[in-house]
Amino acid sequence: MGLFSSSTKQVPDHHDLPQHVAVIMDGNGRWAKKRFLPRVAGHQRGLESVRQLVKTCVKRDIQFLTLFAFSSENWRRPPDEVTFLMGLFLEALDREVNKLHEANVVLKLIGDRAPFNSTLQEKMLEAEQKTVANTGLTLSIAVNYGGRWDIVNAVNQWQLAHPDQALLTENALTPYLSMAYAPEPDLFIRTGGETRISNFLLWQLAYAELYFTPTLWPDFDAAAFEEALSSYRQRERRFGRTSEQVSADHSV
Repeated sequence: MGLFSSSTKQVPDHHDLPQHVAVIMDGNGRWAKKRFLPRVAGHQRGLESVRQLVKTCVKRDIQFLTLFAFSSENWRRPPDEVTFLMGLFLEALDREVNKLHEANVVLKLIGDRAPFNSTLQEKMLEAEQKTVANTGLTLSIAVNYGGRWDIVNAVNQWQLAHPDQALLTENALTPYLSMAYAPEPDLFIRTGGETRISNFLLWQLAYAELYFTPTLWPDFDAAAFEEALSSYRQRERRFGRTSEQVSADHSV
């Protein structure tokens, strides 16, 4: 995959369906609490929502889907929940990667892997390598990821690669970002009723359309996703231009 241009540098092509959807999957714990279940039950149920969303993206020919699975701030959660989430992630890699491969999905994992144990790091690499030659949906899972970490890491990598250069430009930095292989998200979805982006893809969400829903993640089904897509189709994406300029472009 080649590099994509920045929405602050060029006006991206606009389509009725987003090319790239990014999602914060919020509300697992609250879903479980409402049912008098342990929080971990919500995370388990949330996996089914992931499966359904992936299937819908494949069906609708959406090219990129990025999910925020575990943020760099999630280490602050209770230790037993963090341990469970790590185990669930390992289990999901074992169980789901073959299904993704059969569906021609490319799996990518973004974030700082250093804190993970060697077994999990090996499984992550194996999963990516298994699907690397696929040509369908690119599913990116953000684990131990933070938007500020991403930018700082990219700057550090650029400095290492160009020790003789003092000035950094946006175009020069882009190849070192975690998602240089994907276009910027057209549509950002957050479930669970919160209206924040919570340190997720800070650079990449510059011109994304934001969609917030009170639906808790385990209840976010295909119909809920279609509502988000319907909202997206009603947006006017100007990228700094006037409405008249947008209308003129669409009439060409």
